[in-house]
Amino acid sequence: MIRASKLSLLLAGSALALAACNVQPAEKTRTGAVTGGLLGAVLGAATSDNKAQGAIKGAALGAAAGGVIGYSLDQQAAELREGLGNTATVTNTGDRLIVSMSQDILFATDSSALAPSIRDELRTVAGSLNKYPDSTVQVLGHTDNTGEAGYNFDLSQRRAAAVSSELIASGVPAGRIQTIGRGEDQPVASNLTPEGRAQNRRVEIVILPTA
Repeated sequence: MIRASKLSLLLAGSALALAACNVQPAEKTRTGAVTGGLLGAVLGAATSDNKAQGAIKGAALGAAAGGVIGYSLDQQAAELREGLGNTATVTNTGDRLIVSMSQDILFATDSSALAPSIRDELRTVAGSLNKYPDSTVQVLGHTDNTGEAGYNFDLSQRRAAAVSSELIASGVPAGRIQTIGRGEDQPVASNLTPEGRAQNRRVEIVILPTA
């Protein structure tokens, strides 16, 4: 005889599959539905007297909510790619968007003053954040490993703050934005080559849905 907890899981999985099939998987939308369904099944089973029915309802509702979030991220990512062109890369991980911009186009060497030529692109990002208000934003500054680590950390913090200030000046509420300096601690490429160091000098704008 199948125990109630196992039955809940099997039924939740069936409901999840049905709910996910009703979501059009443009890029990461299906991921959002699956993730939402799993979380909804667990929550529904935990909060319902009838764990099987709770898991089913939770899975269906969670999948629907996750699909909506995934679709919104797909739409926002497509609009950002069109608006920013080659000045940034936009990555949709399924639960967040990461807009990565090279510090070499944002700032002069050893400077935290934004280049005037990049302000329009940051206003484009701000416009997108204002259009899709149900998210929080992390602005992360990164450097290569050239020079002293403490100096690099401070520079990354000041550069992230400069980007945050531009977004706020363009209408994004300050309460949505968290400014973080990472210095040289999170490279995405080797620091042994000029090309790798250039990739590591970047500012990332991470968009995290809240609903």
